[in-house]
Amino acid sequence: MTLDSAPPETIGFGGLGARLNWLRAGVLGANDGLVSGAGICIGVAAANPTTTPAILTAGVAGLLAGACAMAMGEYVSVSSQRDTEVALIAKERHDLEATPGEEFDELVAVYQGQGLSEPTARQVVKELTAHDPLAAHLRAEYGIHQDELTNPWHAAAASAVAFTSGFLFPLLAMVLIPSTIRIPITVAVAVIGLLATGWVSAHISDSAKHHPILRNVLGGSAAMALTWIIGHLFGVATS
Repeated sequence: MTLDSAPPETIGFGGLGARLNWLRAGVLGANDGLVSGAGICIGVAAANPTTTPAILTAGVAGLLAGACAMAMGEYVSVSSQRDTEVALIAKERHDLEATPGEEFDELVAVYQGQGLSEPTARQVVKELTAHDPLAAHLRAEYGIHQDELTNPWHAAAASAVAFTSGFLFPLLAMVLIPSTIRIPITVAVAVIGLLATGWVSAHISDSAKHHPILRNVLGGSAAMALTWIIGHLFGVATS
């Protein structure tokens, strides 16, 4: 298999690529926590602004459920990715043992596809495979390393912690602020958090800052507005 034909999801599993993916996942988890926390708390507060125990109960329940869901989703996703990595490593190890000549020529073709002449590509492959042929093939064809497999437990923990961190800001704002101003303060806290996660997301992607920040703030604000409307209607209906 050549680099061009490798599945997109297998490119850059290990090393810096994996760490950047985890960082993006952390930002996404914090963003989800902010929106979920603000939405739940604002919805309950809109139904009855004075029910601090109910807000706290709903918030804690939402926090635990959301953190567990994020952790489980990340664990399942990364476990599938790890299974793919293990299968690719086993396949490449088998191919190297069964047809080393064909694998050598395949790796030469990979480097030729990247712009090297055939003599140079052959010399490069000869030197790389002299030390660790399996590592050379995995890195060039799939962007992975046999000693740097993704860890689903680490990913699950990071996702849960990020979600919890984001959720706590609107929850604490809602239960600690006087009932007369708790909703606007919580909205302000959530918007500031969304601005921050949008900026970090854009910085990681090395893209223009205004579009990701605007998308983040508008999407989160729409979610908060929707939960406020539902809570307000529910409160009116039961008052």
